[in-house]
Order: sequence, then C-alpha cells, then structure tokens
Amino acid sequence: MAKTFKHYRVCNLCEAMCGLEIEHDTEKVIGIRGDINDPFSKGSICPKGANYGGLHEDPNRLKKPLKKIENGWKEISYKEAFDEIEEKIGGIRNQYGNDAVALYLGNPTVHNFGFLMYLGQFKKVLNTKYSYSPTSMDQLPHHFAAHYMFGNEFFIPVPDIDRTDYMIILGANPAVSNGSMMSSAGIYTRLRNIKERGGKYIVIDPRKNETATLASEHHFIRPSTDVYFLLAMLHHIVKTEKVSLGHLSDHIIGFDHIEKVALSFSPDKVAQVVGIEAQEIERLTDEYVAAKRAVIYGRMGLSTQDHGGLCQWLLNVINICTGHFDTEGGAMFTLPAVDIIRDDKQRNVHGRWKSKVRGLPEFEGELPVSTMGEDMLVKGEDKIRALITNAGNPALSTPNAGQIEEALQGLDFMLSIDIYINETTKHADIILPPPSGLEIDHYDLVFNTLAVSNNVKFSQALFLPESGAKYDWEILQELMKRLSNSKWSFLYKWTTPQLLLKIALLIGPYGRLSHISRLFSGLDLKKVKKSKHGINLGPLKSRIPEGLRTLDKKIHIAHDEFLKEVEGLDKKFEEVRRKQGGDKFLLIGRRSLKGNNSWMHNVEKLMKGKNRCTVIINSFDAQRLELEEGQLVRVKSSIGEIEVPVEITDKIMEGVVSIPHGFGHHGKGTAIPVAEANAGISVNSITDHSRVDGLTGNAAFSGQEVELVAV
Repeated sequence: MAKTFKHYRVCNLCEAMCGLEIEHDTEKVIGIRGDINDPFSKGSICPKGANYGGLHEDPNRLKKPLKKIENGWKEISYKEAFDEIEEKIGGIRNQYGNDAVALYLGNPTVHNFGFLMYLGQFKKVLNTKYSYSPTSMDQLPHHFAAHYMFGNEFFIPVPDIDRTDYMIILGANPAVSNGSMMSSAGIYTRLRNIKERGGKYIVIDPRKNETATLASEHHFIRPSTDVYFLLAMLHHIVKTEKVSLGHLSDHIIGFDHIEKVALSFSPDKVAQVVGIEAQEIERLTDEYVAAKRAVIYGRMGLSTQDHGGLCQWLLNVINICTGHFDTEGGAMFTLPAVDIIRDDKQRNVHGRWKSKVRGLPEFEGELPVSTMGEDMLVKGEDKIRALITNAGNPALSTPNAGQIEEALQGLDFMLSIDIYINETTKHADIILPPPSGLEIDHYDLVFNTLAVSNNVKFSQALFLPESGAKYDWEILQELMKRLSNSKWSFLYKWTTPQLLLKIALLIGPYGRLSHISRLFSGLDLKKVKKSKHGINLGPLKSRIPEGLRTLDKKIHIAHDEFLKEVEGLDKKFEEVRRKQGGDKFLLIGRRSLKGNNSWMHNVEKLMKGKNRCTVIINSFDAQRLELEEGQLVRVKSSIGEIEVPVEITDKIMEGVVSIPHGFGHHGKGTAIPVAEANAGISVNSITDHSRVDGLTGNAAFSGQEVELVAV
C-alpha cells in the first residue's frame, strides 16, 4: 500500500475559509476532511470542500493554451498565445483606444490571492472604462454603504455572531452560503450556539430556507419590500424614543435627518405590503432593541432588489441607532493581518464615468454588469471590440444572459483565462488555463477582511503544476509586459505574490514592522507558514473612530445619496400596494450547498442525486394552477420564457416562486460533463437586465414578476 501524507490548507471555493486536511500520496488526493485543529473553522467542511479533489482531477480541466480554429481548438505554446494576444488586442487599442477593450472578472477571482496581488496593476495597464464583475450582481450595496458612511468601500461591518444573543437575518441563508459577507466557517454551530446560550435568531425571508428551519422564528416577507420593513423598525425605534448611540455619539454626523427618514412608514402602514403584522414588527423591534448584544444582518436577498442600496444602508443605521454597532455582539469590523484598505482618506470612487446606453455610473472602477451586454452591442467607432475574461461565465450567470451571448459573437477578439470551455469561453479566440486550486499557494486577502474573528493562515501548494504551466499571476505579468504602453511598477515585474504578501504581513497591524513593541513578537510570513493550521488573532474589537476613512473621521449616517433615494419611496410604496393579489408571481433565487454560482457543476459527485433546478411553488398556488409535483411549467418574464419542473412545498410564501441560479449547461461547444438530468435550465434566460437598484446599479433579480403556465 502506497504511503500517504497529510496536507493542510484553507478551502477557497467559497467565503467560509474552512480548514482542510487532505490525505494524498503526492500524486493524487485520497480523501479530504475538515481540519479539527484549525482555530477558525474547527473541523467544519461542506460537500464542495470534501470534493476539492474532483476539480483538480477533472479530465475536462484545461492544462494547455488553446487557440480556436475552424473546426474546434488546437493546443499552442504560451509564446504563440501571447504573440497573438499582443497583436490582436494591442492592435485594437492602438487603432480604437483603450476603451475598445472590456474586462470581466468572475467570482473565483476574489478567491485567488496571486491573481488579486497583480490585478490592480493589470487594470492600470488596460486603463479601460469597461470593467465588470459579479460584484454588481450581489454585494455592491454593501460596498456602496461602506463608502458613503465609513469612508471606504471595504470597511464593511460583519455580525459578531459568536457573542451575540439576538440576531435578525433578512434575505440570507448562511446555512447554505456558509456566511456570505460574513466569513464564518462552521455556521451551523455558530447559529446553534446563539440558542444554546439562551439567545434567539430570527429569519425573515420569502422562503423558509435551510437557515430558517433551525431558527427560533421565521417570518415570510413579500420580495422587494424589505426596505419598508426596515423603515418600520426605524419608525418604531424613533417613535418609542429608544435611540441609543452610546460611544458613537461624538462620531456621527447627520443624525438629525434620520428621524425624518422613517416618519411616514409606520408598522401599521408597512404591514399592508410586507406580509408581517404590525404588532409582530413592533415586537421584533422591541426585542432587538432590548437585547444587550444584538445585530441585524442582511445579504443577497436584500442586495438584489429594487432598493438594495437603501436596505444595506438601513441595516447599518438601525444597528448604529440602537447601540448595536462597533460593540460586542453587534455589527463590528474585522482587523485583518493584511489590511486591503490602503487609503488613509476617502477617495472618489463613484460616478466618474457612465455606461454607454443607460448612463449608469461606475463604482470602484466597474460599471454595473447589467449594462455589459447592451454596451457591447453598441455599434460605431467607439464600440467594444475585444474582451478579456477571468474565471467567469457571464453568458450563463448575468441578467439576460442571452444578450451577453449575442454580444460575444460580435467581438473582434476575445481572451479567456480559465480552466474550462464553458458557455462563455467557447467564444474566446485564445484560452489560457492557470493551474488548479491545489497547485497554487493561497492566502485569503478579501475574506479575512470580512471574518467573524481575526485570523491568519497561509496555504502552500499541494501539487506542482504540469511542466511549462503558468500561474495566473504569471499570465498577468506577461500580459502587462505585452500590453503596457509605458513603464509599469517594478514591484509587479520582478516580484512574486509570496514576496508581496511577506511585505504586507510585516507592515500589517500585527506585523513585526508595524510597531516597535512587535519587533520580536509580531507576525511574519515564516511564522504564519509554520503554524500550518492557522493563527487566531482574537475576537472582533471596537474600531471607531480610528478605522474610519471619511475626511472628518465621522460616520456619515445620512448622506445625501441615501436621502435622495428615500424621497421617492412613498410613491413606490403605493405602486407595490396596488400590485398585490394579481395573477403574476414574484421570482426569487436560491442556491445549493453543493454548488457555487455556475462553476461547480462539472464535479460529478456534487451533481448526483435529486434534480435541484426546479421552480419551488407554494402548495396553495400549485393547487390553484392545477400543478403536480415534477410537472413541467413554463415560466414567462418580460424578456423570455423557460420550462422547468415544479417542486411543491409550504416553505415558500404564497405568490412567490424560486428558481436557482447557475444552471443551464446545454450550450454546444462546451466541455461541462453535467448529467442531462441535473444540467437544468438557466434562470438568466428570463431575468431582466433593465431591473437594477436605482441607488447602486446592482442587479435586481429578486421580486421580478413572472407568469406560470402548465406545459
């Protein structure tokens, strides 16, 4: 029997940062379990992490550069690939300018520290206004609120879940997401611990999801009405004189406006549209206010609706107004070992340019992804002629994905950095595949910034990539060399991600060079590597006011950006009230613990079993439409229709249906070997790209009206 070894690393397939113990024989993975000695995850693992080896060993994973030819693809050398990229993209930029080239960065980008280390410099070299990512499909409202309230788009509060006694969860399913924008490995245990120490956690969601099943309470809420629920809470807090700013009193500006914000949204009025009785809204608010350690948390369902930006702002406002902000058990800020917030003062990152067709403003250098397809289809001299994608599949995962597919076919040149031929990359002229996740070093730059405790861990590569392969950061290095019109920083030309990380740790808040007292005891990369299970740096601590990046070091609780958006809510409230009780359904999304957007469906073990791509409908609605379990139903929206099997349950609100995101791998020319039974259908064939949050430009997937017709 071959000798086996153990390797310890962080799983980088989602935000949870679970520690893995991987048994291997130096050539292949034998088995994977949770690392019980990891101080952050303490042995937690989900099906994705347990099947990490399936991604590495997938026979469909690309390992050599590919060039599209008339009858398919052929392998070429890296030199041939880069020569053609330089000729084609360089020529387009020289003739039509930098904005003739667009950039799309897929979700896995933020899970790859090597790529992230070089991304900023790469964007400077490209210097295009047309940059897109999934940020504006799920989390942009968080960044928007953080920028205008606290001075930096990455200074985002997270629930101090390990010490809270009362938690309200809106539009989130952390039991499946593992804690999105709240990195919290072992979330089931953390939630259960709230109840075991005598506390409560309440879920408010149109579906009684996996998190709600174990909650102290669950309340249905009508999709896209969360903003009114939150305003009713704020109304009740102000009316009953329960505002308590605590230690933040001297660090807040604009509080006088807050009392006016919720004036016309009493619980009695709001109850008409949200589906929760006024007395329940008041009771939940009173309990939350009275709890010594409490927090409100909202996620994807809040962000992806008509008023996602206002929802994330109001969550912060309510936590602040009740003394549950920057305090133990409330909403707090992480202090990571590598602080990605490098600016001491607030920068202008909003509205510096706008999209071509609808004139939607950029944020942090990116335009809303809902504008990507329409902007690429614009004709004329200033059209987008080339596209670079990294680890993304916008032809499946973005609103009105069919429009993206159409746009891709009209490009002059396309480059994809990806390990698969999928619905998007099949349109590329060149595909450059980086090594697999087990062949690269890893450090969580982003998600340590959103963790529910302060931690640090470095994961060294388990396997060596194939001879001649290039890491994604090396691909970026070569692209910058080929496409730069001027000198670019020597740091990125001659260094490696490990060296950059070494410097960042040394000068970080816990580093040996951060303070004279840490010279001999502080962190460095060597110490982090030596602790193969990771190092716990302690619980979350108060960071106000020193963490603020606003110019006056104040929390801007009522910035004009939010107040202007609130002004139109009365009229919109009446529109929502009038539409109730119609024949149309409101569509919401959902996800599975076995998948992550559209990029985990190629692992056979994760796709086995019951078909997860169904339309969930309430039993009363199913009876009314004479639908049966498993029957195909046609779901129609303003832009298209799909056919999907029915799943009947009482765990969804009447008048609401749910279809998961990321399915639909049926495109010709792809290499995704998903069993036909589980390939499913793409919900983004019917999601309307014109529906966006008016404040931030984030895609408004949730609450779209659809019709259901039996097939």
